[in-house]
Amino acid sequence: MARRVVITGLGLITPLGVGVKTTWERLLQGKSGIVSTLNRGDDAYNTIPSKVAGFVPEGSGGYKNGEWHASEWIMPGDDRRMGRYTQFTMSVAAQALKDAGYIAETELQKERTGICIGTGIGNIDDTYESILTFEKNGYRKVSPLMVPRMLLNMAVGFVSMKYGFKGPNHSVTTACTTGLHSIGDAARFIKFGDADVMVAGGSEACISPYSLAGFARAKSLAIDFNDNPATASRPFDRDRNGFVMGEGAGAVVLEELDHANKRGANIYAEVVGYGLSGDAHHITAPPASGDGILLSMKSAIRQAGIAPKDIGYINAHATSTQQGDAAENRAAKRLMLEGVGSGVVSEWNGLKKNYAHEINISSTKGATGHLLGAAGAVETIFTVLAMKYGKLPPTINIENLEPDSEFTCNYVPNEAQDYDLKYALSNSSGFGGTNATLCLARDIL
Repeated sequence: MARRVVITGLGLITPLGVGVKTTWERLLQGKSGIVSTLNRGDDAYNTIPSKVAGFVPEGSGGYKNGEWHASEWIMPGDDRRMGRYTQFTMSVAAQALKDAGYIAETELQKERTGICIGTGIGNIDDTYESILTFEKNGYRKVSPLMVPRMLLNMAVGFVSMKYGFKGPNHSVTTACTTGLHSIGDAARFIKFGDADVMVAGGSEACISPYSLAGFARAKSLAIDFNDNPATASRPFDRDRNGFVMGEGAGAVVLEELDHANKRGANIYAEVVGYGLSGDAHHITAPPASGDGILLSMKSAIRQAGIAPKDIGYINAHATSTQQGDAAENRAAKRLMLEGVGSGVVSEWNGLKKNYAHEINISSTKGATGHLLGAAGAVETIFTVLAMKYGKLPPTINIENLEPDSEFTCNYVPNEAQDYDLKYALSNSSGFGGTNATLCLARDIL
C-alpha cells in the first residue's frame, strides 16, 4: 500500500504579519499588507514606475505582535552568514516544527527527517552590493561569506545543521512555482520511502529597486494604484494591471500518516494529489486557453481519485495580471466541464454544465501581493486553514467584474465566506511556463 502523507505543522511570514495566527486573522478581516515603497531610505525606489510592495512588517514587538525581528530566530552573528530569505526560512521552519510538536532525537529519526525549501530569486541585494564592492575596492574587500549568502540552497543547509536533519536535503527553484513544488516534491520523498518527516516550503526576500526595475521593464507590475497601495493588487478585478511584489515565507511539516498517528500528532490535512505541467508556450505569459494549469489540476485530481465536482475550493495563483487571471479562470471552468480524462470516477458524466459557474475560487494575493518563490507554500497553508476552519479567504479589491465576461464564478469578493470544505486545490505557475497543483483532503480516513 502506498504511504500516505499528512500535514502536521505550519509556519508563516507574510506582509500581513509574522506567524500563522496573525496572518490568518488579518487575511479573513480583508486587510492588505501592501504599502508604498517611497520613504524607505533608498531614493532609487522613486525612479520605478510601480511604487508599491508587500514588505514584512518589522518592529521591536516581534513575533507576539506579528512583527519581524531577526534576533528572535537566529543566533547573534548569524545575520552576517544568512541572507534575509534564509533568516525567514529559519523562522517558518521553527514555527512549523513547534506547531507539529516534532523533535528528532535519535540518530534514526534524524536520518529519516529531511528538508525541501526553495526560493525563486534569493538575495539580489547581496549580489548587487558584492559587485559594487569588487568594482570599487577590488578583490580583498569581497566578503568570504558572499557565496554562502548567495547560494539558493543555503537556507536548507542552515535548517539541517540547526536540527541535525540528515534525510533528503533538497532545494527547489522554479520561479513562482517554487513553494508548491517544494511541498509536492517533499510529499513524494515520504510517499516513496526516502523520509518519514519533511520540512517543506518556500522563502523570498528580493524586494529592491533592482528587482522592481526588472519586473517593471517587463511590464509585469501594477502601476495605476501608487496613491492607494492597499488597492493595487486586485486579482480578477476588471481594473487589474499587474502584480505587486511581496516577501515572506511559508513552511509545513509533512509526515507519513502512521508516523504522525503513532506520536499523536495533530493532523491538518492530507496531501492526496500533486500535479505538474509545462505550458510550452512563452517565457512569461500563459496560453490564453489555460492549458498548462488545467493539466496540473487534472493530474492532481486524478491522483486523488476524485472528480472535479468534489473540489470545494481553489486557491488560485491569480496574480492580478490581465492575461494570467483570465487564463487560470478559463482553466478552472474547463476543469469542471471536461473532467480529468479516462480512468477516474465513472460517475463524472452527467455533470451539469452550469456547475462551472459555481466554483469557489479566490486569490489571497489581493492581500499579500505576489511572494514569488514563497507564494505556493504560503497559499497552500491558507488552503489548509480554510479547510480546518471552514472559511474561504477573500479576494480583496474586487470592485468591478467585466460585464458579460467569463468571470462568472464565486471569487469570494472582499469578505470571507463560511464553507464546509472536504477537498481543495492550490495552484501555482511561474515564468518559464511551469505549473503545479496540490490537492488536499480534510478528512483522514
